[in-house]
Amino acid sequence: MFPTPELIHQYIADKLECTHLEVEGDGQHFSALIVSSAFAGKRLIQRHQLVYAALGDRMREEIHALSMKTLTPEEYQS
Repeated sequence: MFPTPELIHQYIADKLECTHLEVEGDGQHFSALIVSSAFAGKRLIQRHQLVYAALGDRMREEIHALSMKTLTPEEYQS
């Protein structure tokens, strides 16, 4: 079974407090716009690590590819 964008959305939202979250994809390749105050003061790699931690083993087992745009609420408003 391939994950859906809705499932990926839920996986991220369950573990990472987001003020805005959009996920698109075709079952194997996904893209996400993730806005969270948890990203404040963090470098890009640290932001991505937070998302990977939220997804856990699903990144290895279910999700083939995920491209992310990770922003703080202030960056998103700009």
